[in-house]
Amino acid sequence: MFYYFGMSFVVVDKPRPQVTLITLNRPERMNAMAFDVMIPLKERLEEVSRDNDTRVVVITGSGHGFCSGADQRSAGVLPGVDGLGAPLKAIRAMELLENVVLAIRDLHQPVIAAVNGAAIGGGLCLALAADIRIASTGAYFRAAGINNGLTASELGLSYLLPRAIGHSRAAEIMLTGRDVDAAEADRIGLVSGVEEPERLLDACYERAERIAGFSHTGVELTKRSLWSSLDAGSLEAHMRSEDAAQLLVRVTTQNFEEAVRARKEQRPPLFKD
Repeated sequence: MFYYFGMSFVVVDKPRPQVTLITLNRPERMNAMAFDVMIPLKERLEEVSRDNDTRVVVITGSGHGFCSGADQRSAGVLPGVDGLGAPLKAIRAMELLENVVLAIRDLHQPVIAAVNGAAIGGGLCLALAADIRIASTGAYFRAAGINNGLTASELGLSYLLPRAIGHSRAAEIMLTGRDVDAAEADRIGLVSGVEEPERLLDACYERAERIAGFSHTGVELTKRSLWSSLDAGSLEAHMRSEDAAQLLVRVTTQNFEEAVRARKEQRPPLFKD
């Protein structure tokens, strides 16, 4: 079953049990970040985050693009800016887009970006906010701001990209504004796999179903630990946070005992948290 929101610019579906697919659905604009797309996207992300039957979220784009960044033809309608001057309107606009990136990162569920085509500028930021990125063979990535006479850093790009692929590679990509194709993205660790276009979503669903088979608590706390590690002030501080999460699951559930029984009985474990 499909549900349509925001003039069909965002489509939400459950293609597999416990897996929700969110599709940016404005292919004629390569799913650009117009407000008419980003506002319903943020709303749908918040709704899915509260859906406890969803264990993993997959985000993709329709047509030939994942997300082409700023819509240079028409940005759409920005609500709540009546009476504001240009500077404050610009700030409100950036805040809205920033909150979409943060909403992806803050989802309770792990997010897999199925990058089916161009991920440009803000679209690259959306992909980087996901926990896992899988690209189709025709996908490519571009930090486009520098090409447009602006800075290449936007919506967290200069924070997220170096942490994904290292400072030197990120600096070279951002300062040259060149395209990174799927093969290079795989080689440098920007994505964790490349699939033929017709296999892209199934490959994401397979990973999602594997994740969904583990402890709900364990998966959510692992996602939290991975993101908090990027801001950790020291190994010791992060280690203590990690260990607290591990102890929480170990002491308050029977998951470990179930895992031991399942291995002994040669069956998949059934984690009830």
